[in-house]
Amino acid sequence: MSQADVSRAEASKGAGRAKATGPAGAPARRPSPLWTLALFRSELGTTFRRWRTIALLGVLAVIPVLTGIAVKIETSDGGSFGEGRGGDGQGPAFFSQITNNGIFLVFASLAATLPVFLPMAIGVIAGDSVAGEAGSGTLRYLLVAPAGRTRLLLAKFTTLMAFCLVATGVVAAAGLATGALLFPLGDVTLISGTTVSFADGLLRVLAVAGVVAYSLIGIATVGLFISTLTNSGIAAMAATVGLLVTVQILDTIPQLHAIQPYLFPHYWLSFADVLRDPVYWDQLAKNFQLQALYVAVFGSAAWARFTARDITA
Repeated sequence: MSQADVSRAEASKGAGRAKATGPAGAPARRPSPLWTLALFRSELGTTFRRWRTIALLGVLAVIPVLTGIAVKIETSDGGSFGEGRGGDGQGPAFFSQITNNGIFLVFASLAATLPVFLPMAIGVIAGDSVAGEAGSGTLRYLLVAPAGRTRLLLAKFTTLMAFCLVATGVVAAAGLATGALLFPLGDVTLISGTTVSFADGLLRVLAVAGVVAYSLIGIATVGLFISTLTNSGIAAMAATVGLLVTVQILDTIPQLHAIQPYLFPHYWLSFADVLRDPVYWDQLAKNFQLQALYVAVFGSAAWARFTARDITA
């Protein structure tokens, strides 16, 4: 158990004892909204202070840098990305545009990390959110506090949403910084062929990052549910990542086209429709609805399991 976990558990235990009864043994008071906010701040601070979280964010930040350097080296002779491999010069989506405008490194980095690296990082944090606490013995002390199981689970869920946003922001920021250093910046030519100003392009970067972060809440909620099923953080993380890989494979099998629209990663790359003028909303709307469905179903399942769970660790 880390020192941060010990301090948080002792603080929660002390707060629970102090608020369990009023003066002269009066009945317990309901926790105030400020206590709920403090619980969220505690969860947020604990999550982002862990070395595991810092390492995951560091890996995500390095990927755009390595991608930008690779593109710069390959195109240093004036060729297009992908020509050295016998390709047609187009390369993966967005990659062929990086040398013309560094802002496309943001979109290329998000497209490269979204299938594996980003959701895997989310899966690790989500899988450890409850199971890790139970395995280290801090969960039962947290439950002494008057916030209750529902508020504690909500604080963990909100922290996961924050991590989705921060992880996506790290990739986008690293991609933008690397693109600005290695390649020229200027007006942005969208997928539809329309040219917009650089300021408009930056707004679309923010919109794309928001869509990508939202796309990850489905796997985050599934991981949170899995984390309520076991006291082993490692088992929960492995199960979440294993499920992620399995679903990704299922989404590529043509014979399973009937169920693929219901798999959480199916519309992940719909963020590219933000880079059209006008924006194509069809796939984006389906992605928003699908992720909301996963939050509703697996969030309810996580709540039902967590509130009825016998905490022995």
